[in-house]
Amino acid sequence: MEWKRTLARLILGAEAIVDGAKLAVGEAINGERPIRVQAYAGYGTPERAYVNGRVLFGARIGPAREDDAWWVNLINTYRRLESDEVPGARVRIAFGGTEVDATADGEGFFHAWVAPRNTIDAERAWHEADVQLLRPRRAAPVRDRARILIPPASARFGIISDLDDTVLQSRVGDLIGALRAVLFGNARTRLPFPGVAAFYRALEAGVGGAEGNPIFYVSSSPWNLYDLLAEFLEVRGIPAGPLTLRDWGLTANGLLPTQHARHKLGAIRRILATYPALPFILIGDSGQEDPEIYRDVVHEHPGRILAVYIRNVSTLRERLSAIEALGAELAAAGSTLLLADDTLAAARHAAEHGWIRADALGAVAEERGREEREPTAGPTPTLIVEGKTGPAR
Repeated sequence: MEWKRTLARLILGAEAIVDGAKLAVGEAINGERPIRVQAYAGYGTPERAYVNGRVLFGARIGPAREDDAWWVNLINTYRRLESDEVPGARVRIAFGGTEVDATADGEGFFHAWVAPRNTIDAERAWHEADVQLLRPRRAAPVRDRARILIPPASARFGIISDLDDTVLQSRVGDLIGALRAVLFGNARTRLPFPGVAAFYRALEAGVGGAEGNPIFYVSSSPWNLYDLLAEFLEVRGIPAGPLTLRDWGLTANGLLPTQHARHKLGAIRRILATYPALPFILIGDSGQEDPEIYRDVVHEHPGRILAVYIRNVSTLRERLSAIEALGAELAAAGSTLLLADDTLAAARHAAEHGWIRADALGAVAEERGREEREPTAGPTPTLIVEGKTGPAR
């Protein structure tokens, strides 16, 4: 509603004034209070790279341990969510022989596109940019390294995946369960869906075994959880990829982070625009708006979406019927929708279409059997609505 947007803009304006004053006298107020640059994993091409991150007061939270007490996890969750940003901070980004300065916004976020002068190794997927704090000044240098994903020339397609209830068992539909997992869990106690790690490794490797197909994670989780989610992927052996999360702070559009679809569509459009020659596989779940968001992407980018894989986490017949109708719509548009409870069903489909190696199915099945504790949804039969799916590049 318009009154909410107007109120949000007024509050943001007042907040900006306060933030500016805080930065101007920050050294007097905070002295040598610890400050850190948190650089996020970025992505790009040999011609330009997107680098982003955040500048925050306070020390980093250390790696999680499986035997961390619940109260340790709760304190760390509080530290993440109660972030103390540094508005207006300035950083210098160095990548490929080019330096670019960026200024953080009112929530401490910075971002920039950097065009490297030096030649980028096309055989390597991951590269590094150096991010150094310029302002506020500190006696010792404050810096971080940003990993940058540049798909190698061997990549045949890309993957864009949701996280919550797609990769990570988050129980988004169960408010109490979701809160318990977020508040009292850590990167080592949170659970992936059985078989996900092996399936994503197979997608990254491709049918050739070493294609280096890039994986991007687009989620509506807050940026405050970035370190936990990145550590979770590493601990569980799930391929790393740039994470695009959300700022859950106040925005000019309203007081709450309600525009889930707009956020995800915008992030996916930027990725697709960065790699216009790559087709993509989209992976999500039935719990929120992923099928509808991916439907829009298929229509906007005809011929580029090889398949849409949706994990079923809903038991409502109406929701399943709606997704079935979306599947028919995607098939008519030339793509494919697969709805299933089981990671192995998606892996079989990918193997049948030549996107992963057939012998990778054994690894997915073995991992699923080892990790499976109890059914996560269903039981619902696998639904596949096929269109004229084109080959990967």
